[in-house]
Parts: sequence; C-alpha cells; structure tokens
Amino acid sequence: MERTRLAAIPLFAELAEADLATIAAAAVEVEAAEGETLATQGDLGHAMFAIESGTVEVSANGRRLATLGAGEVFGEVAVLAAGIRMATVVATSPVHLIALLNRDVWAIERRSPETAEHLRALIRQRLDFGRDPAA
Repeated sequence: MERTRLAAIPLFAELAEADLATIAAAAVEVEAAEGETLATQGDLGHAMFAIESGTVEVSANGRRLATLGAGEVFGEVAVLAAGIRMATVVATSPVHLIALLNRDVWAIERRSPETAEHLRALIRQRLDFGRDPAA
C-alpha cells in the first residue's frame, strides 16, 4: 500500500515516513457493501480499520453512537487494548477500508515500539476526547 494513502488518514498523518512505511507494508485493503456488518459487539477484534471512502454506523447495546466516514478509524480499541469489540459497525454505503490485522499490529509493536506507542497515544487522545468529564 502507498504511504500517501495512509498519511491521508488523520490517525496516521503525524507518523514519521519510516513508521508509515512499516504500517503500509502490513496494511490490507478491504471493500464492503452497504448493509455489511464489519464488526460485532462482543466478538474478538482481529483487525482495526481506517475508512478511505464511504460511511459506517457504530452502535452499542442497540443504541446508535456515531456515523463515521472517510479518514476515521474503528476497531482500534479491540486490537490495541480490550481484545473484544466494544460496538457493532455496519456499512451504510459501499466502503473502502484499510485494515491492519492484530498480528500485524503486534509485529509492528515488536519491530518498532516507537510507532506502536505513537499509535497508542493518538488512540488515547481519541478516547479522552470522547469521554464525559463528569463520568
């Protein structure tokens, strides 16, 4: 996969060129049709996804949480932290995704701990941004 495609995804945009190359070597392209379930709450998470085009709906416990589109990421919590999908994600249009399988993310962690820590820091920022300060 071309590094420039990854760099267009905000989660990866701040990574150094060498880190982008490491991730690009492991990335897999995935296409899904409208209505296809991409992740199911409670299942084991085997990949994280960046949306190149299209939209998905995220829901948990039967409640709609968000609609995500190009440049956004889902599945990262299951791959990097919890192991279990925290939400169900369904394509609401045809989608083109960049996937990183958990084994590849773990390999990146072994080969380039700095890259893995950078990704984890970006994800922590995402999670903190969405957290209710009163909780």
